Amino acid sequence: MLSVTPIPAFSDNYIWLLRQDASQKVCVVDPGDAAPVMEVLEREALELETVLITHHHHDHTGGLEELIKRYSPKVIGPDNPAIAGITQTVGEGDEVRVMGRLFEVMATPGHTLDHISFFTPGIPSLLFCGDTLFCAGCGRLFEGTPEQLYHSLRRFAELPEETLVFAAHEYTQANLTFAREADPDNDEVASALEDCRRAREAERPTLPSTIGRELNINPYLRVHTASVRKAAAAQGADDSDLATFTTLREWKNRF
Repeated sequence: MLSVTPIPAFSDNYIWLLRQDASQKVCVVDPGDAAPVMEVLEREALELETVLITHHHHDHTGGLEELIKRYSPKVIGPDNPAIAGITQTVGEGDEVRVMGRLFEVMATPGHTLDHISFFTPGIPSLLFCGDTLFCAGCGRLFEGTPEQLYHSLRRFAELPEETLVFAAHEYTQANLTFAREADPDNDEVASALEDCRRAREAERPTLPSTIGRELNINPYLRVHTASVRKAAAAQGADDSDLATFTTLREWKNRF
């Protein structure tokens, strides 16, 4: 069985550690900082076999140099020469076997142009989506277009609802606070916000989420609903799902 454990980094990043059964060989996703990863590896006598990278931002790649120097793992990531240390470049439609599971690579541009996500079907299915999808939110547009990010999120919406969503940041409370304004008629948002507050007060992660949960509380996946359309109309264009999405993303930037 594949277990997934968060390694907190910086102020709000999660580096995800994957481990198959009792094996000492592990994989980490988006190690922006080597120190917390190395602390876990040394404490538990683990062997870093593989690193997955979703995109080039430093808070997702900054630990690579030190981890490669010390452990020599295979590093799988997007075809971007800006990321030093990639040993296997992958893109849309590729498949990689990691920790005994076959992962499908999805091109998910928007936050960045090189952004990819890793999905493995199973019981449960797992999605490592970097900064494309967050609990109740989505990434900022640094390089891509609203249309690109919208279509990336629509692809996630088509995954099995029980899929566990391992985003790279603890942004849930801020995202739900915005969702309460962007989807004001949605009682599930208020309930989720209260659950989130309790979790954070207890210093517990709010992740992973699930695709099914996101379909119910994430305004960027609910741009077709009357509640979100009504809220978007007061902020900008809402004459299509894409226009509503674009309005929400611009509104969140200044929220």
